[in-house]
Amino acid sequence: MNRKILIGGAWPYANYSLHVGHLAALLPGDVLARYFRQNGDEVVYVSGTDSHGTPITQRAKKEGVDPSEIAHKYHEEFVRSFGSLNFSYDMYTATYTDEHKKRVQDMLVRMKENGYLYDKEKQQDYCETCGKFLADREITGLCPVCGAPAKGDQCDACLSSFDPSELKDKHCITCGNATVLRPNHEMVFALSKFQNKLEKYYQDNHKQWRTNAINETKKYLEQGLPDRDATRSLEWGIEVPFEGYEDKRVYVWIEAVMGYLTTAMRVCEERGESFDQFMQDGDDLISYYVHGKDNIPFHTVIYPAIIMSLENGWQLPKMIVSSEYVKLGEDKMSKSKGNLVPILQLAEQFEADSVRFFFTMNNPERRDISYSEEELIAAHNKFLCGAFGNFVNRNVSFLKKKFKGVVPSGVVAPEMVEQTQRAYAEIGAKIEAGELRAAVEQMIGYIQDANKFYDTQAPWTQVKQEDQTDFNNTTATCMYLIANMSNLLAPVLTEGTAKIRTMLELDETPCWKPINIKDGLVLGDCPILYTKIQ
Repeated sequence: MNRKILIGGAWPYANYSLHVGHLAALLPGDVLARYFRQNGDEVVYVSGTDSHGTPITQRAKKEGVDPSEIAHKYHEEFVRSFGSLNFSYDMYTATYTDEHKKRVQDMLVRMKENGYLYDKEKQQDYCETCGKFLADREITGLCPVCGAPAKGDQCDACLSSFDPSELKDKHCITCGNATVLRPNHEMVFALSKFQNKLEKYYQDNHKQWRTNAINETKKYLEQGLPDRDATRSLEWGIEVPFEGYEDKRVYVWIEAVMGYLTTAMRVCEERGESFDQFMQDGDDLISYYVHGKDNIPFHTVIYPAIIMSLENGWQLPKMIVSSEYVKLGEDKMSKSKGNLVPILQLAEQFEADSVRFFFTMNNPERRDISYSEEELIAAHNKFLCGAFGNFVNRNVSFLKKKFKGVVPSGVVAPEMVEQTQRAYAEIGAKIEAGELRAAVEQMIGYIQDANKFYDTQAPWTQVKQEDQTDFNNTTATCMYLIANMSNLLAPVLTEGTAKIRTMLELDETPCWKPINIKDGLVLGDCPILYTKIQ
């Protein structure tokens, strides 16, 4: 029976260009989606642009434009960025859409009816100079946990999350003056009610997570879960659907992660399916959430609590695919330092396959990685050109030159059939476990073994024999291997594998099972898969 697969890629924030750090964190989602589609499973792969929040309004003020202009500008850029590297989202949208807003408001109403949202008057940071209550990202101070400089409700140094009221030595980020506390009322999410349920959820699921997700979630739960404001005194954001909150907006931390639900709902509706049935917890549904290390608590604590509060029986996140950071040399990339490599810049320099291959082979699954252009070029030349492309080219060009492209009939070597069957099973298992580096290593091993087979059989010598049986069998085996490379490598290499399928007249859509080429095939156009980068 085909499984249901929900894949949520983290929602990048619309205040700066996407860079290679975002790419390394989000690319595993596309590899997963492509694999599961090949496997015949029903995939819902969604993401979008996080379009609300204080940083966007601050940037809009600096540029003298409306926040919507900033959000639309970066959303369109993000769409181009993902498109340039062949991401295959079933839907990529934005949180400023009317559809997302309406669904978020409906969920907030349900959460309140279920007793998990309540009104509370509290002391809140106010800037007397600017004359307004401050949102989290409008406050700067010192982290209450480690003492490092921090903004709002999260410390980038120790990754702790907290209420903005807990910051020490607080100042307004706009004018620099110290804040004062004044009474204000907010709608509050009763996160503390889920402490025990979330601890059980963690115990039931954490063995399938990466180490960073285990550590960060455990630390977050051990600190104790405070209730969190679900609204803020803002102008840019989703209107709060409750009387008395006309001057407030939904806090971005709660509505952004709801985007997984609002967007998956729309995908299911467009397919004529019931999202409620699709999302029901059970063995036939596997949910993956793909993001960077700094987003872990939002996916393993906040988002599961939101799902619990809706009381719909929907599945909580199963697989947490959380990446470490990408550095340039020894420095962590940052907007303030300006040491970023934008995705669009990378896509202009290199083929999509080269970028996808490098950042999957070197994905920061367990530790930070350093990106360099030289290493990407070396990987392209060694593996895509020297191993994969060369194996395809020397088989195909020989047939085109000596036999007018006619593939001879022969018996595929049983040991290579067995190895191919094993490759599908083992590579598939690694991808499903989120172990993409190991999956790529095995893809490379399959290519290397194919080259060894070719060199050992020496078809350039066999062709000179009076009896062509050995040559025919070797060639049939090599063409069988090439056909299956077009499947096994397709989740990562989208363009080179498509060229092979066209050349071998295979189905346009790859599958995840061993395949053969048709008898009497005459090879079509045989473009070079990859060109060496000087």
